[in-house]
Amino acid sequence: MNLDDFNYHLPQERIAQTAVTPRSYSRLMVVQGDSVLHKRFYNIVDHLQKGDVLVMNRTRVMKNKLVGHKVSGAQAEMIIMQPINENTVTARIQCSKVRIGNEFVFGVIHARVIDQQNDIFFVQLDQPLAAVIDHNLYPNPPYIKRTVGDEYQTVYASAPGSLAAPTSGLHYTTNLLQALQRKGVKTAFVTLHIGFGTFLPVRDPGIVHHKMEPEYYIIDEENAALINNAPRLFVTGTTALKAIESAAQANGRVEAKQEFSELFIYPGYEFKNPVSGLITNFHLPKSTLLLLVSAFYGWERIHAAYEQAVQKKYRFFSLGDAMLLLK
Repeated sequence: MNLDDFNYHLPQERIAQTAVTPRSYSRLMVVQGDSVLHKRFYNIVDHLQKGDVLVMNRTRVMKNKLVGHKVSGAQAEMIIMQPINENTVTARIQCSKVRIGNEFVFGVIHARVIDQQNDIFFVQLDQPLAAVIDHNLYPNPPYIKRTVGDEYQTVYASAPGSLAAPTSGLHYTTNLLQALQRKGVKTAFVTLHIGFGTFLPVRDPGIVHHKMEPEYYIIDEENAALINNAPRLFVTGTTALKAIESAAQANGRVEAKQEFSELFIYPGYEFKNPVSGLITNFHLPKSTLLLLVSAFYGWERIHAAYEQAVQKKYRFFSLGDAMLLLK
């Protein structure tokens, strides 16, 4: 198995820069074995039935991107990653020659770099983090060349802590969720706070030695019971699937847990949960997310579906269209 095997050609114009409105009118490729159907996302209702359990990641993307400048004048961007205490955070800073002791101005916020570990900076703020977070910008995916707004937040997001959106969840509207509920579909919510590592490339050509950035997940007793008792289980997104696999025992039972996961799912991985269908967006070539969906459904089928998606002008990545992979 080689990383180059998980590549595909994607024209630049197929990378979605804006979201479809309404959200549920995005396109949906339904794949079942060698059969492929082309629908709209709101048609997801037709593929679920009464009693099915739909797992969703309720993490909320933080508005943690600050734009400003060094005190010395150079332009700078800072993305807050994790709080250390009330006034200290870890962050990534995009600016020339960032060093310990550098001071920055982001609007009314002053920040000073107090330590560094590789490309992560420890930053002291002159205001409590609670006064800073959610009053700035969403962190942009690197391939979107405009500032994203609330279209980069799921309608059911309720647990702040993510650096990126669980993008397959962006297609749901309140009306669509209500339609699923009326049909008798049950919803199980888990939380996995997506880290910056979701955008980092796999650097190991042989794949298996790649290290995942730890991501914190939470599954409570009520939602674990819903998942464990599901007659059929459907999962919205790779992050929700990662969460339930991280919490699963050898017999497939999901435990109520809250801890960090470093689980790396790539072809050859044996899934513990009996998932009937995975709802997911179209992912970057050679990415950890593409490896995960290839592990779930087989790279040959995924590659064939992606080639068809390119030919039929589907929209790719975070604000793009979706797939339903049916077992």
